[in-house]
Amino acid sequence: MMRVVLALTGMSLCAQLLAADPAATRAEIERNLASDMRAEAELARDANRKPAEVLEFFGLENDMKVLEISPASGYWSKFLGPTLCGGGGELVFSVGVSDRFKDNVMSLHGLECSSAINDSISLGSIPAFEFDSGDFDMVLTFWNLHNPSPGDRENMNRAVFNALKSGASMGWLTTPAAITSLTIAPSAGAWIQC
Repeated sequence: MMRVVLALTGMSLCAQLLAADPAATRAEIERNLASDMRAEAELARDANRKPAEVLEFFGLENDMKVLEISPASGYWSKFLGPTLCGGGGELVFSVGVSDRFKDNVMSLHGLECSSAINDSISLGSIPAFEFDSGDFDMVLTFWNLHNPSPGDRENMNRAVFNALKSGASMGWLTTPAAITSLTIAPSAGAWIQC
């Protein structure tokens, strides 16, 4: 039995290594970070946020189907979108997607593979729900998990868990103080890879 488990684990790792090209994805992220669609204030944030390193750590591949929760003004979206769209991936926005974001960010060149779902849900009130689309390779959210109440966070985490493919991951950045108040769905431990 142990040999079977080891063989399957090895095959899985080999398949992931052969399928993924982290260097190519990282290079694409770096190119898109230098895009002229990004404002000077966004460029200035890169030194502290280290977006290429974060996305590489999360395991982003440019052919993934990615859900970005509550993209705000689009700091991450403006280089994440072109990276995914250029590699055959897809970027889907959800929860707290404003009309302004749709008009000013989703319409930018390089974000043709993006769409919005469940955009009527806000971080201030998250009911029990399911995402309108599923089979995501990755779900990302940045500086948002401390905003919802514990019950609302649980509703969102359950919806995320149900929308992820088997073996997919969720990556998030939040403040250290917010980590103590996070509520993760009870069965979530296997799908959080960070």
